[in-house]
Amino acid sequence: MRLKGFKLAIAGVLMAGPLMAQLTLTGTVIEAESGKPIGKAEVYDRNSSQLVSTNKSGMFSINNLQPGVHQIVVMSLEYQTQKLEVELTADLEITIIMEAFQQELSEVVISRKREEIFALNRLQPVEGTAIYAGKKSEVVLLDQLVGNAATNNARQIYSQVVGLNIYESIDAGLQLNVGGRGLDPNRTSNFNTRQNGYDISADVLGYPESYYTPPAEALSEIQVVRGAASLQYGTQFGGLINFKMKQPAEKSIELISRQSIGSFGLFNSFNSMSGTVGNFSYYTYFNYKTGDGFRPNAGFDSKNYFGSFGYAFSENTSATFEFTSLNYLAQQPGGLTDPWFQSDSAYTVSNRSRNWFEVNWKLYALKLEHKLSSRSDLSLTLFGLNAERNAVGFRGDPRELNTNPILQEDEQESDGSFIYSRDLIRGQFRNWGAEARFLTRYAFGKKDAVLLIGSKYYHANNTSRQGPGSRGAGADFNFATSENPDYVNQSDFEFPNRNLAFFGENIFFINHQFSITPGFRYEFIRTASRGSYNVEDIDLARNVTPLGDSTDNRTFERSFVLLGLGLSYAPSDNFELYANVSENYRSVTFSDIRITNPTFSIDPNIRDEEGYTFDMGVRGKWQELISYDIGVFSLFYNDRIGVVFDDRAKRVRGNIGDALIVGLEFFTDWNLAKTLKLSTNAYKLNWFVNGALTESEYLKSDDNNVEGKKVEFIPLVNLKTGLRFGYKNLLGSFQFTYLSEQYTDVENSPIPDESNNRNGIIGEIPAYNIMDFSLSYVINRFKVETGINNLTDEKYFTRRATGYPGPGIIPSEPRNYYLTVQVRF
Repeated sequence: MRLKGFKLAIAGVLMAGPLMAQLTLTGTVIEAESGKPIGKAEVYDRNSSQLVSTNKSGMFSINNLQPGVHQIVVMSLEYQTQKLEVELTADLEITIIMEAFQQELSEVVISRKREEIFALNRLQPVEGTAIYAGKKSEVVLLDQLVGNAATNNARQIYSQVVGLNIYESIDAGLQLNVGGRGLDPNRTSNFNTRQNGYDISADVLGYPESYYTPPAEALSEIQVVRGAASLQYGTQFGGLINFKMKQPAEKSIELISRQSIGSFGLFNSFNSMSGTVGNFSYYTYFNYKTGDGFRPNAGFDSKNYFGSFGYAFSENTSATFEFTSLNYLAQQPGGLTDPWFQSDSAYTVSNRSRNWFEVNWKLYALKLEHKLSSRSDLSLTLFGLNAERNAVGFRGDPRELNTNPILQEDEQESDGSFIYSRDLIRGQFRNWGAEARFLTRYAFGKKDAVLLIGSKYYHANNTSRQGPGSRGAGADFNFATSENPDYVNQSDFEFPNRNLAFFGENIFFINHQFSITPGFRYEFIRTASRGSYNVEDIDLARNVTPLGDSTDNRTFERSFVLLGLGLSYAPSDNFELYANVSENYRSVTFSDIRITNPTFSIDPNIRDEEGYTFDMGVRGKWQELISYDIGVFSLFYNDRIGVVFDDRAKRVRGNIGDALIVGLEFFTDWNLAKTLKLSTNAYKLNWFVNGALTESEYLKSDDNNVEGKKVEFIPLVNLKTGLRFGYKNLLGSFQFTYLSEQYTDVENSPIPDESNNRNGIIGEIPAYNIMDFSLSYVINRFKVETGINNLTDEKYFTRRATGYPGPGIIPSEPRNYYLTVQVRF
């Protein structure tokens, strides 16, 4: 329910101005022997859970502190950790002296030290120019990962993020397909996906799919914020996924080279260079990846470059320019029917030999950061995308209504040429945007407060064209209209989208333990489609009546306000009770509406989705032995989009009804090494459990056989558990993953039999369980990683594709191996 008066009151309170200053701890971290400042040292205040880094002059500032005794921990990679207590009665400036280590530490020991002191598996209430107080957030720390980073194995990388549902790709992790809480995992389209804080998807509103995923080997952490992130980052139901790249090395040049080989012809070469020279810093890498795939016609080849170049104009002002380029080509073997998948030939059969997919992605970003004062920060990010994604292949003739498109043969003439023209879809994405943020710390009366206000402008001019491709077999992405002028699937559209948003959040500290964070987001969205498509009427007797070309020029403008409220109660450093409720909104993806699909059509009256997300939970630590986060959530969808059968037995994608999703999510990590009183400098032994129990139901629908059914893509049980273990420089991990069965359509169709003419496209995804084992060992500058994924050779699948890369069942990888050798200079 949207109450106008309530919204105005929230916005008015939120924008209340600063009244007085707060206690601030500033200081300088220096080296004991020389007195030189230590840059990039990490200073952590246990009381407020704030983590800051020193600048090149060794200076730091922690703001918004309460009076009293504060426990401060300081760590720098080449120095002994310092722990001290500081009593604050007023603003205070201190000097911290660090003793250098007498011997060089390996990265394993450094990682252990960081984990022991800064094992923070959630975002801080305030980070940079962003507020996360009272929100459900999780952080994946990549330097603590022992797993298959060479293939971006999402099952391992996101093992400690609760409730995620993952489509496992067949191209060594080139694309990330993550959903959760009933959200379609396809290309992570229900999350706002960012890299270092800026958008990387094709079109944030019109086509929010992510065809580019940065390699895990280049990342320092992955930040995941659930639906409450809609206020600061956009209107997606899923929330935010932000990939943070590694920071530049402190020395002038550092080289890291990682070479990996694996099953099915996998070769991955990752090479990075970074450093700091005076006020200039840089981090850059090149990643080449190729493989044959575990099925016929499944090879891929990828080249990815990233460069980040920063310059500090002063202690308070810096600028960073970043450029990303990705080019990859993948062959797609097509999908399987259920009998095919269940047969012994599931991994050796391919019914498509000339289906190809190509991505060319170029991202640009310029980030300006300025500290206006010790309490106020300003940031401005300019970003742009110049990209295309092209798909060509034979997915079945849409005129053959009573034929399973998976089984339809791609027939050849006697001379070897193919009868059918392939379906070709070319999409070009040209967009840019600007996002400004201002954050200040102030006092509201006699209490603390933090205010964030921001704005974002987004400008997109994208095109999508569909038509006949060539009759050849190679990766040809040129249209062949002259060869087949009457081709049934033809369209040519432009999608000029515009978006202007204003947002704000404010943390009000009622006392030392309790805070309230209201927030709002105002959105103006203008989406449009300009173009034409061919129209044919095909009845159930397969009679085709050409109706000619149809022009479809539409403009859809809307504006609205989303509200949210977060609560946090933290009586101690090791316990927090949090709750959050936020409104959500998801725009119809116009750039997908006019793509003709052989397995369903689009309802012309399709409209945007609305709803809200609610989270409540407890998180913290118990005696430095167990960290935990246990919570419940609910997600309400109004006008949820899905696919149903119409009165002519055709599958139609449109708004199918209102749905409610509720669940229990829990994560715990038990430090068994400390419990058993083992030396944490030598031993590592942690057991984690990550689980979600989720129920769902369609509450209301105008379509038949929908109301009362379960929502798609939701397993009742989603469990990941495992051990992380190690002795000195040897580290390892064992992980068990289990997902119960889940439906892929709103009518909750069971696994179909052979008589079903959409066999393989709709039906259950059966329950499956997977085991993974990984090891790593460090020898001076060298590091060796190896492991076995799918240890028990489980035969399973995570996806029934309705279009590319299918249609049909896309099987997941059988047992496979990898070996990585890393050298650091």
